[in-house]
Formats: sequence, structure tokens, C-alpha cells
Amino acid sequence: MPHVIIEYTDNLREEGNIPELLQSVNDALLTHDDVIPIGGLRTRAIELHDYVVADGAEDDAFVHVTLKLGGGRTEDAIKRVGDSLFEAVQTHFKNIYEKRYLALSMEIFEFTRPTYKQNNIHLRYKK
Repeated sequence: MPHVIIEYTDNLREEGNIPELLQSVNDALLTHDDVIPIGGLRTRAIELHDYVVADGAEDDAFVHVTLKLGGGRTEDAIKRVGDSLFEAVQTHFKNIYEKRYLALSMEIFEFTRPTYKQNNIHLRYKK
């Protein structure tokens, strides 16, 4: 597991370079190989078409990142990973943030109950 879900408003489609963002996010997370198993990492983006930001009067944009982790990591490890992830997002959107109204946010969700999964991708990295 870790899963990253990036929701972004469709008014970022042209200049947001979302495929590059997804790769940057993965690259940042994989620097924490003691916490993030490469074979379990899934990162995806969801473009939002129906939304209102603030009072709806401007062409405001937002990006919200959710990091979902299985349980068992220390608070320090989660903070290190979260800091790296949010920094990657901020860096990616730096130029856009300086030109337009943009809200960046992130939450980390840790599963407290067992998760159900089957994944043979890990085998490729154990060789």
C-alpha cells in the first residue's frame, strides 16, 4: 500500500503537467525506501469538473493530495514522508502559484483496520 490520490481542478489541466507531478510525487516518496515499499506505491490523479472554490467569483484552482498508508509506521516516519510529499507538490506548482489563485492541501490517512490486498509486483523488487 501506499496510495496517493491527487484531486485537481480542471482549470489546471493545461499548465499543471499532471503526468510530471505524478512522477515527482513517486520520486519523492521512493527516497523513503525504509517506509515506502516500491512495489506497493500507487499514485493517481483525478481531474475535478464540478467544484466551487471560495465564493465562486474567480477562476480559483485547488489541488488536494491524500496519502493513504497501512498502519505500523512511526509518527516520525509519517512526518518525514508527508513533508517530502508536500514539498514535491509545492515545488511542482511553484510557478503557477505565483501567477494565479491556487490552494494546495494534503492529508495523511493511516488505516487502523487490516487491509485486503494481493500484489505480486513486490516480487520484481525482491530479486
